Amino acid sequence: MSEQLSIINDIELRKQISAWLAEDVGSGDITTLTTIPKNIASKAVIHAKEAGVLAGIKIAELVFHTVDPTLVFTAFKKDGEQVAAGTIIAEVEGSVHHLLTGERLALNLLQRMSGVATKTKMFVDALQGLPVRLVDTRKTTPGHRALEKYAVRVGGGANHRFGLYDAVMIKDNHIKGAGSITAAVQSARANIPHTMKIEVEAETLDQVQEALAAGADIIMLDNMSNITMTEAVRVIKQTSPHVIVEASGGVTLETIYDMAKTGIDVISVGSLTYSFHSIDISLDLFEKKGG
Repeated sequence: MSEQLSIINDIELRKQISAWLAEDVGSGDITTLTTIPKNIASKAVIHAKEAGVLAGIKIAELVFHTVDPTLVFTAFKKDGEQVAAGTIIAEVEGSVHHLLTGERLALNLLQRMSGVATKTKMFVDALQGLPVRLVDTRKTTPGHRALEKYAVRVGGGANHRFGLYDAVMIKDNHIKGAGSITAAVQSARANIPHTMKIEVEAETLDQVQEALAAGADIIMLDNMSNITMTEAVRVIKQTSPHVIVEASGGVTLETIYDMAKTGIDVISVGSLTYSFHSIDISLDLFEKKGG
């Protein structure tokens, strides 16, 4: 697995791929089994049918090798490369039965991950020239979080927390449950390691002030107007310059640049992983080999 994929547990990924294949294949690919002799071999090309940022090529290779380790997979493009429509991304050679068994899952993952990477790159480009970090959220497809977050990184973005376990993020319902921002922050601080940061979601300037007084490490400005956000950034940086300021809520390609100009440090965009267009990628067989 490539260095960029270090965020993905290789053993767990192989288990997931096996489970996804089992879901698709079931008792067997009835069409292939009844129409193509078992000993037929061929080569297939994987090619882009529309432009985008490639992500998931090593995952696609792993799918085919899970089906049949003897399949020969040759990649011509790397993750992170911009590919044009018509670009040949890879070739796979071996048993036609096994090529067709792995085809759909390999393409599904490649298309979805490339879609996430492509959308992320669009947002990154929209922020060009501004010192703002673009991050994702937990709004991912169940079972695909590591893959989608990897694709965000391929597209030039960065990852927010991976799950509920690796950071304290106090949101509106936590505040309601604890009674106040102050109570929530104090309780969290007393129960976490000194190495873990606390983030607080604020919807008003009053909440920003309370989060600052409570000692939050990160303050997320949620669904604020740019005018209010600018004032919040001024207050935060004037009071506690070390506090990281994040913004979130309804961020689009049309609004992100002006939002970034308010002085925030980080923008989190949920739509990177929940509302993206899968890139059209296809697999086509060449001539058969063998009897």
